[in-house]
Amino acid sequence: MKLKMVLLSATLFVAVLFVARARDSGNAEAERYIKESERQWAESVASGDSSVVERILAEDFVGVDPDGGFYDKAKMVKDTASAPKYFLSNHLNEVKVRFYGDAAVAQGTESWVRRSGTPVHGRFVWTDTWIKRNGKWQIVAAEDLTVSEDNK
Repeated sequence: MKLKMVLLSATLFVAVLFVARARDSGNAEAERYIKESERQWAESVASGDSSVVERILAEDFVGVDPDGGFYDKAKMVKDTASAPKYFLSNHLNEVKVRFYGDAAVAQGTESWVRRSGTPVHGRFVWTDTWIKRNGKWQIVAAEDLTVSEDNK
């Protein structure tokens, strides 16, 4: 009887480890995808490549811009296409991703250079909420802040 209990316990332990490892592996792949997508979105501000935005934003996406205004996917696609008129560059500095089942929260910073205006240099600090639907990770909510480069 003791041997059966030990074998059962060992089998359950191995099963739990296998599930945990599979989940971590899935999260590692998802984390790479999310970080790369965030990098591409940041760079699209200077390139005008709205295809990234079309791919990663969910149809029901809602964002909050640095001035407190709300925007949807269609507005972000349109604004991305015209953003190079205003930005020389925009680069992802860092991003951290935390997972909660089929949801993830990505938080990061970007450094940008504008063509004109004050300030010419600055940073975005942001939080994006990702959801996995039908096997596909997409952003459903975003909030962005603009801060000076001196504010680190």
